[in-house]
Amino acid sequence: MSNNLKLETLCIQAGYSPKNGEPRQIPIIQSTTFRYENADEMAKLFDLEANGYFYSRLQNPTCDTVAAKICALEGGTAAMLTGSGQSANFFAVFNIAGCGDHIISSSAIYGGSFNLFSVTMKRMGIEFTFLSPDCSEEELNAAFRPNTKAVFGETIANPALSVLDIEKFAKAAHSHGVPLIIDNTFATPVNCRPLEWGADIVTHSTTKYLDGHGAALGGCIIDGGKFDWAKYPDKFPGLCTPDDSYHGVVYVERFGLAGAYITKATAQLMRDFGAVQSPQNAFYLNLGLESLPLRMRQHCATAQKIAEYLQGHEKISWVSYCGLPGDKYHELAKKYLPNGSCGVISFGVKGGRSAAAAFMGKLKLAAIETHVADARSCCLHPAGTTHRQMNDEELLAAGVSADLIRLSCGLENADDLIADIEQALATL
Repeated sequence: MSNNLKLETLCIQAGYSPKNGEPRQIPIIQSTTFRYENADEMAKLFDLEANGYFYSRLQNPTCDTVAAKICALEGGTAAMLTGSGQSANFFAVFNIAGCGDHIISSSAIYGGSFNLFSVTMKRMGIEFTFLSPDCSEEELNAAFRPNTKAVFGETIANPALSVLDIEKFAKAAHSHGVPLIIDNTFATPVNCRPLEWGADIVTHSTTKYLDGHGAALGGCIIDGGKFDWAKYPDKFPGLCTPDDSYHGVVYVERFGLAGAYITKATAQLMRDFGAVQSPQNAFYLNLGLESLPLRMRQHCATAQKIAEYLQGHEKISWVSYCGLPGDKYHELAKKYLPNGSCGVISFGVKGGRSAAAAFMGKLKLAAIETHVADARSCCLHPAGTTHRQMNDEELLAAGVSADLIRLSCGLENADDLIADIEQALATL
């Protein structure tokens, strides 16, 4: 399919082109296994010498079809679906880092990702250094070590809503011979394509805007296909030296820069960890992708209107939304997110933590949920939920204050949502 097609067209057409008489909608291949007529054919699959499917713990045709669509949307060369956004970020890092290695990460990231990095992967022997997304180039470069294997950040941080200067982080990563991994969940490829700004790997929690309906858990990893792993064989031996579990295949030699990273993640990590996305969930995800551009425009328009309303309210102490002139990240947003950012707003209610809880309890349309970024408006108090494992210093570094409310604006009428917020504030 042509790379010149617009995103709206790719959301409908990319990934699946049915032939004469085939289903118009992508088929759900709800099968764990695949039949072959002789052992030699399957042996070639196990040796990575042929394309095909043999067990859905590694790959499934429905999942690969949807991954191909997301790959086209992000402008990558290869992609894979995972069972969740958490597994996508874990695979993205663990594919190139192991015990004794070091990763640099923005401190303003989702609380679950912070816990994954600072606790679980630390137990695996991988050390993380967390830096402010607003750090200087000097501070960023000073954080690199000989064993640094990647830099990680979020396009729009959840829930701090800081906008990452992707080019700054990409320049530093590349000058030290490592890739930049960007979680693009909040912006989606509709509003930002990090690969075009220098990122090398992109991840998504497809559970959020890409699905858009709170129906199916999932994640995705997309490779830009441009990082030259072979230039740094000592840094990335997993990609540049023989893999004994596949009869000595060298991924960069067999699959090139365009396919080595995702093939290794599929053949090794998905094989051993099995964090698969089900074909049924991939089908739901594809339905969401078809309307993604339309939904993102509405989410952003509604969030902008509500952010402007909140900014002028006497009971609101502060509002964070990069679409607001004067917001700390407004200029970066004009560069990286010229068509809109996301439908999520962070703000504080005067009166602190107790007032925040009272306010959320009075909302009638926006439900209190451990979720974000779908058709229904919802809200959360991150310091007491998704980020509650952090201490005060870590919360501050992540941009999460005790009074922060994260409001995810859905697809309801903006005026109805504002009226609901107004009546809730009136009770304080």
